[in-house]
Amino acid sequence: MSYHSFGDYTTIVVFGASGDLAKKKTFPALFGLFREGHLPKTIQIIGYARSKLEDDDFKDRISKNFKGATEETKKEFLSLVSYISDPYDTDEGYIKLRKACESYEEKHGVKNPHRLFYLALPPSVFTVVCKQLKKEVYAGETRIIVEKPFGHDLESARALQRDLAPLFTEEELYRIDHYLGKEMVKNLLVLRFGNTMFSGIWNKSNIASIQISFKEAFGTEGRGGYFDSIGIVRDVMQNHLLQVLTLLTMDRPVSFDPEAVRDEKVKILKAIEPIDTEDLLLGQYTKSEDGTKPGYLDDDTVKPDSKCVTYAALGLSISNERWDGVPIVLRAGKALDESKVEIRIQFKPVAKGMFKEIQRNELVIRIQPNEAIYLKINSKIPGISTETSLTELDLTYSTRYSKDFWIPEAYEALIRDCYLGNHSNFVRDDELDESWKLFTPLLKHIESSENDIPLVKYAYGSKGPDHLRKYLEKHNYVFDEPGSYQWPLTSPSVKGKI
Repeated sequence: MSYHSFGDYTTIVVFGASGDLAKKKTFPALFGLFREGHLPKTIQIIGYARSKLEDDDFKDRISKNFKGATEETKKEFLSLVSYISDPYDTDEGYIKLRKACESYEEKHGVKNPHRLFYLALPPSVFTVVCKQLKKEVYAGETRIIVEKPFGHDLESARALQRDLAPLFTEEELYRIDHYLGKEMVKNLLVLRFGNTMFSGIWNKSNIASIQISFKEAFGTEGRGGYFDSIGIVRDVMQNHLLQVLTLLTMDRPVSFDPEAVRDEKVKILKAIEPIDTEDLLLGQYTKSEDGTKPGYLDDDTVKPDSKCVTYAALGLSISNERWDGVPIVLRAGKALDESKVEIRIQFKPVAKGMFKEIQRNELVIRIQPNEAIYLKINSKIPGISTETSLTELDLTYSTRYSKDFWIPEAYEALIRDCYLGNHSNFVRDDELDESWKLFTPLLKHIESSENDIPLVKYAYGSKGPDHLRKYLEKHNYVFDEPGSYQWPLTSPSVKGKI
């Protein structure tokens, strides 16, 4: 399916405009696109929320997070922005919104309106807002960006889809998972399929294990009451990490056409075996060893006996010709020693004979912070020695590309994709359904009162549960010999250890 861009005279409406997401992500992303020339200077942007704010107060609120431009550019952007304050469930505000759209379109002679609606809202109001939009504001070409979470489990996700399907077509809906907008995630298809050296070895014959890890160096910090009903699996694994996994393991699409890409993602999701509830490592953080950081249960908003999972490692297996037998581990946790998201692909050892002891090759793709791709290779130590050492072929973005080189933030990239009508990096309905099919049984098991999986405690600021190393070794990950490898000290990026 081909796609086309909205024109110079487009209305963008941000619902939930007074909330944190809009203030910290949505409006700064719109400003970033405007600053870089990816949004026309003729565009109209409207914020809509229940909060009673004057236009100037609203503009002051959102502009505090704008980056990298002169005051003149900020003023130029803000001159395109206005604000409507009204409830989400009554007609009045939507009638005002429709009139604002129509007035703008009549002024510029727009015959076929282009309207983009961004729902920076909790799922509880998705349906009511969409019904009102369809009733009062729908016209011409309409695109709707829906923020996660897309349901709480399979049943609620399907219920949400049943509510939205009669209102908007799948072509009009853009389910946003901001990880699909991250530069290194968007690079996966090119890295895999644009390099013969990788595409030829990307299979069970050469790869020994795959890890995708998500680490946060902070805890719930007063938001434990919210996190308690979510947990780390639902928060980042069912969506962010699973999306990365599909791009990492799917077969080559016939083209970059959005539906061709999403077809392959659905195929790989269907090939993933049900998650084995016996193959889990679950944890919950306690206070730091020095006592300066509180444990999860120390949060006043958390139930004293909460069994909420703040760390999880789970094994996956894909039953197809490419990946059968390759162990895959997704792991994620809060209150760890550092914040980092990365992919580790470890290759099988070289044949024995001339080498008695030699390290495995490993490809590491760091998604954040400081994007990097580096390949651990064995090389002879220079000089008269015949010994080998583990070194790397290194593409660290901060050293390879000029500081003036613009790499869009995830939300910038995805809003631009929606503006262009490109669905490639958004979640399709059947893709969402398959992901919840995979994770809902696991979540029900973890959250059941009969759950007998031990919840391992780990200290705030540690590397995670003590059993992690054994768990990874069980999944065929081989750690480097002590002293055999160290991320080069000349690099500004974070260290490359587990």
